Amino acid sequence: MNDHCIGARPPVRTLAVLNLLWLLLAPVVSGAAANSTNPPAWWQRPLSLADALNLALQQNRTILQSRQNVEAATGVSLQTRAVTIPKIQSSGSYTDTDRRALEAFYPGQVIDRQNWSANIQIVQSLFEGGRLLSAVRAAKLIKEQALLEHQTLVADTLLATRIAYYDVLLAHQQIVVREASVNLLTQELQDEQHRYDAGTVPRFNVLRAEVAVANARPLLIRARNTHRIAQSNLAQLLGDHFPREMWETIPLHLSDSLATAPVDIQLPAAIVQALERRTELEALRKSAQLRQEDIITARSGRLPSLQGFAGWGWRDSSLTTDLSDTADGWQVGVRMNWYIFDGLATRGKVAQAKAAHERSRVEIDDASSRIELEVRTTYTVFISAREVLESQKKVQEQAEEALRLAQSRAAAGTATQLDVLTAETALTEARTTQIQAEYDYAVAIARLERAIGAFGTPQTD
Repeated sequence: MNDHCIGARPPVRTLAVLNLLWLLLAPVVSGAAANSTNPPAWWQRPLSLADALNLALQQNRTILQSRQNVEAATGVSLQTRAVTIPKIQSSGSYTDTDRRALEAFYPGQVIDRQNWSANIQIVQSLFEGGRLLSAVRAAKLIKEQALLEHQTLVADTLLATRIAYYDVLLAHQQIVVREASVNLLTQELQDEQHRYDAGTVPRFNVLRAEVAVANARPLLIRARNTHRIAQSNLAQLLGDHFPREMWETIPLHLSDSLATAPVDIQLPAAIVQALERRTELEALRKSAQLRQEDIITARSGRLPSLQGFAGWGWRDSSLTTDLSDTADGWQVGVRMNWYIFDGLATRGKVAQAKAAHERSRVEIDDASSRIELEVRTTYTVFISAREVLESQKKVQEQAEEALRLAQSRAAAGTATQLDVLTAETALTEARTTQIQAEYDYAVAIARLERAIGAFGTPQTD
């Protein structure tokens, strides 16, 4: 079997495209599935790991909430960029004044007590002290940061789903091992009962066999309970509701196994990949760039603001008292606003923005350090799991052969019942250690892939 290289996995942009597709298409499908009280269709067929991950992308509630956060960030981006786009404004007023409040220049002068006006204008910001171009850049950064944060959450959810899938596989194998143990001990009890009935062994042998069976049954019960819990956890991550008439057991059938292809990667390469691919780190870099744009926006308060406008206005004639007699015409002009001294408010905003920018740079350094530590830790766990798995390759075969020899010797009268029970216990332990080693290795690979940012989603077969 060829080695499977983590570095050859699809880049982050592949997941970004996949997430954008789900962002547009999945809410309708997942909403219908979430409201259904009938068992989902995938419960009726074997579920592969790739299918489970794709279902999580479609239906997981945490991912669905994160998609809404991306939508909200798009709205914030539009608000940020709005300062660069022309605005269409309209205004109007109507005034009715008490006659006693009217003053005339000469007796008998007719004064219009009622006045109205209306106008519509297109207003465009021409200069905002650098804030216009900064707003364009910030709007783009906001959307990119939101998408990166969404990808981070997707990666964490896919990792949780992957491990939950392995949990179900492990629990199922533990049931198989415990059932085999109970069957072996039950067979041993029957053999000892036959020998006791034939008068070849004492009652003590039967009692010891009965105790061994009784001690093995609770482990089987616990294994079955663990399996039910693991199934429920996986179904919850896949975003499905349980029909109320369903009791404990979920009809969940997994088609993959714990066996995982070998992985070949070196620690230095893993650290480099992590620092290049981790979306958490890239999101923090986007945040630092946004804080830089905040500094530009804060400094813009020191410079004048210039706007141009053009429009058309209507008002009642000031020469008559007839409200229907109007005057109208176009209006074109510019407006400038400049705070010569704003009470040091701009200075305070600049200081605050600079401090936030410096803090974001420290956050990047801290995140890089934590990611490197995470890679080193997961890599160490991965190496340990691989070594344990390799050490267990022939142990189960040896334990099975030891049990066969113990049973043969016992039948020939050259071995005791204790030898057989010891061999059966050793076989159970070997099988348990084997499946646990396979599980630990599969989980270690999943965590290592997440740590270095190589979390491409497997495609459905």
